Order: sequence, then structure tokens, then C-alpha cells
Amino acid sequence: MLGGSLAQVPSIKKAKEMGLYVITCDYLPDNPGHRFADEYHNISTTDKDKVLQLAKTLDIDGVVCYASDPAAPTAAYVAETLGLPTSPYKSVDILCNKYKFRKFLKEHGFCTPNTVSSTDFEDLFRKIQQLRFPVIIKPVDSSGSKGVSVITKIEELKESFDAAKRFTKDGRIIVEECVESIGAPLAGDAFSVDGKLAFWAFSDDHFDMNSRNPLAPISETYPYSKSKMMQLRIVNEINRLLALLDMKTVAYNLEARIDSNDNIYLMEVAPRNGGNGIPEVTKYATGVDMIEYTIKAALGMDCSDLQQKEVDGFWSTYMVHSNKAGRFVRIDIDEEYKSNNFIEFETGFKPGDEVIVFSGSNGAMGTMISKFSSYEEMMEKTYNFEKYINVIVD
Repeated sequence: MLGGSLAQVPSIKKAKEMGLYVITCDYLPDNPGHRFADEYHNISTTDKDKVLQLAKTLDIDGVVCYASDPAAPTAAYVAETLGLPTSPYKSVDILCNKYKFRKFLKEHGFCTPNTVSSTDFEDLFRKIQQLRFPVIIKPVDSSGSKGVSVITKIEELKESFDAAKRFTKDGRIIVEECVESIGAPLAGDAFSVDGKLAFWAFSDDHFDMNSRNPLAPISETYPYSKSKMMQLRIVNEINRLLALLDMKTVAYNLEARIDSNDNIYLMEVAPRNGGNGIPEVTKYATGVDMIEYTIKAALGMDCSDLQQKEVDGFWSTYMVHSNKAGRFVRIDIDEEYKSNNFIEFETGFKPGDEVIVFSGSNGAMGTMISKFSSYEEMMEKTYNFEKYINVIVD
């Protein structure tokens, strides 16, 4: 299991429930997931060769990258080298690198925003002038909206470039024109069996416009608000992409936007489960346990029984966060909300811990899963979460 963060604990626990011997590795020995594993090794999940050597030494049967874009290429590299179940490393690398992904989409006739890229500021400064503002700047290899920002004029580029650089190991930064989404952007997870989507759970993505980074999602609501016909068009576009990349049996975390002409822009098709409680809320809403299927796929077990199931009811995830920095005191949940809507929430924060201002998934304090009696109630509470969930910091 590549990683032992709080977001990855559900996959570690599930593997143990399945009776497996679980080995975790990352460079953070204090991560909470390691205490649920049978064994831990202090190796960065992005160091492909060291992870490979460890895997050879341990004679593993499968490798899982759960809820982590940076580690997904490592998982594919190790599995491919050892002859274990995986999609092609080259394809996983394309899906996990925003520059390579945009380039691949353009070459194969998918809708994709105009994009420029460079490792050098002066070079990027020249290239960006061919784009239409506003634009989005981001590292090619980060996840969870870390290092992502919108700039409306070229004078803002340097500050955003420097911020993006702090979240990249590759060193490459991309800038792309904004795609205006008609309605909420699509989020959610999906799962392919033998290279074709067998299951998907689309959702609407929501944002905190008062946060430091209004591009960072803070909530997903289910079911997805677009028509069944549009959903099938999206599935067909994803399947075309997966066929071109020769993908196999694997989970995906998705982001897409639909413009005013009903063009579909596949913004992310990341070959790993979503974080932020997405697989967990999907199981509540559909009964499908994508964490279990991810582990089975890594071990080469049969996943052919997986079938599409519709969302039953109205559900949401919410990334509990603070727009104020300080020391953690407590999280207050409205009593009525707790009685009528609250399903589950777990945080690793203890009184006195440092709380940073939310600007990406690294600023989340945990994910709350909720259920609602109607779409209208879900929307009202989603757009007014601060009335029901209050993070107290000193």
C-alpha cells in the first residue's frame, strides 16, 4: 500500500478485513495508516526504483496506490516490472501528468483547453501571451488543487508561478485557458474492468468562494445533476480514452466540465480512487465497495461481477476546513444537522494542533459524509455549511 495518510486508512483497513498481509510505505512514519498495517517501510512513494527494490525483497502479490496521484505511476511501474496486474506504466504516467494528459487529449481529438507549459518562468511568460485570460496555472504533477490558482492578467503570473513551483517535483508548470462549466463541474469515481467502465458514480463539485483558493473543491453531492443522456456521452468519452491508453481493471477519480455547447472536457481521469471520502460515500449511495474492487484488481482477482448501480437518495461529502489559521480547539456540529443528516466524520486533529488556511486538500481536516431527505435540502445545506459545521481555532 503506497502511503499511510488519513485519506488512505480506509484502504488499509479494508485490506486487513479481506485477510491480507498489509505492508505500507511512505516517508512519513507518523502517518496514521501505518499502525493498521502489518509492516511499514520508510521509502517515498514517488521513488520508483526504491519501491521496486522493496517489492522484490518482500515478494509482494500486488501493489495499491489509493487516493494519491503522485504515487500512481510508481504503482504501475513496480507492477509492470514484476509482472503483476496493472495498466501500462506509460498510460498511467500520461493520466497523472497534466501536461502529457492535455497533449494526449489534443492529439486524439478530445475537447481540451488551450495550454502552454514550461519549467522556466521567462519562457512561460512569453508563451502565456497566446492564451485568453483568465487562465489557470498549476503544477503538472500535484493533486488536491495544491499550487493551483487563477490569474486574470499577466502581471499576476510570477507570484502564481512561484506558488505552483512549491508543489512540483517534476518542475514543470502548465497554464491553460479556463473552461466555463454550465452547471456544477462533474466529480466522482469510476471503475473499469478489462478497459471498459463497468461502474461510475458521478457527482456535482462545489467550492468555497470565500476560501483562499476558490478552485479547491470542498463538497461533492450525489446524484449528478446532468441528464442521463449527458452522463452516457461522458461515459463514452471516457471509454474512448481508456481504449486508446489500453487501460485494464482500475479505479479512476474524475473531473469534467460541460460548456455552453454541451462539449465535454475531461479535466482529470486519474488512475486511482478519489480521496475526500468519495469511495466511502459511493458505497453508502450505491452499495458498491470500490475500495474492495481496487484491492482485488491489484491482486488479479476476478472483478467481472461489478455492475452499474444508480445512486439511491441524496448524499454529500464535505471537506471540513478553516479559512482562518490558528490552533485547533474543536469542531462544532449543529445538533439538528447531527440528528438528521450526519453519517460519519473522522479527523486526525487534536486540541492545540496547527490549523492552516484552506487552499487545497492538504488544508482539509477530514471529510464529513451526510445524507438528506431531498435535493433541495442538500443544496441549501451544501451552500450554507458554515451554519452547521464550525471549526473553532485560537
